[in-house]
Amino acid sequence: MSTVSFEQVILRGCGLDVHKDVVVATISGEGLSTETRSYKTFSSSLTELKEWLLSNGITHAAMESTGVYWKPVYKILECPRMKVWVVNARHIKYVPGHKTDKKDSAWICKLLLAGLLKPSYIPEREQRELRDLTRYRNKLIQHVSSNKNRIVRILEDCNIKLSSVMSHLDGVVATKLIDILIDKGHVTMDDIACVYHKRLEASPELLYQACEGFIEPHHTYMLQTIRKDIEQTESILSDLTSRIKEVLSPYENVIDLLRKIPGLDRKTVEDLIAEIGVDMEVFPTEKHLASWAGICPGNNESAGKKKVEEPLMATNS
Repeated sequence: MSTVSFEQVILRGCGLDVHKDVVVATISGEGLSTETRSYKTFSSSLTELKEWLLSNGITHAAMESTGVYWKPVYKILECPRMKVWVVNARHIKYVPGHKTDKKDSAWICKLLLAGLLKPSYIPEREQRELRDLTRYRNKLIQHVSSNKNRIVRILEDCNIKLSSVMSHLDGVVATKLIDILIDKGHVTMDDIACVYHKRLEASPELLYQACEGFIEPHHTYMLQTIRKDIEQTESILSDLTSRIKEVLSPYENVIDLLRKIPGLDRKTVEDLIAEIGVDMEVFPTEKHLASWAGICPGNNESAGKKKVEEPLMATNS
């Protein structure tokens, strides 16, 4: 069987096979004999790996984008003296050759030296940290929304029909009525008169009928616990929003320009900057930008069957 040979493009490189508990590194190149070593994924061990690579004059290191395990490796190895590439595992599989678990790092190193790997776009640390903040904020917003829906389901279980007479239960009147139900277990006409305003489509009498139900101690406890959770989460959301605003303070001019686009509020603009950044030169075309943002649908079809298409620029995590 003939051996696959490649022209060397990079002088000295390293292939990294990243796992949860161990990193296998293979170095090769001009003036080096091919050598493979294994390191634990503790920070001290990864620092030793970095020192070993730099002492051997390694200029490029490549690893597959495996889950989240590549992130601490990338963070420690990242430095001006060495370029660290995170490559799409799909590109490695497309190159003909033999690839086994024991030879992963050596194969990656070989492809790296031959210039057959393409690095994925990894945002700068500042953007990665901002993205952590905005994504966590979105998760908390979803959590609050889920808790509010849970309150509606509990009220329905008590035969409280506010959702039938009001368009949504996030408004001021609905929130106050729910708070009264949680605190007192019932609502009187005087309570409704205190919170009612004329813009509501439902009459006070209809609201009173909707609030008549059967709230038991179990329901009261559940509603109080959920409300407490919502209040705590909203407090964290307020802190997160302040932190995001502080991080984005150098880009207020960019935020003001983007907010001139109809339909974009401040939160949407903050999420947009966190996801794609402010430097569009990192995206060769608008198609790469759409793929990176996750709004580019795949069209990978073979023999009448559609397959999941991976994005053009991987590692958006």
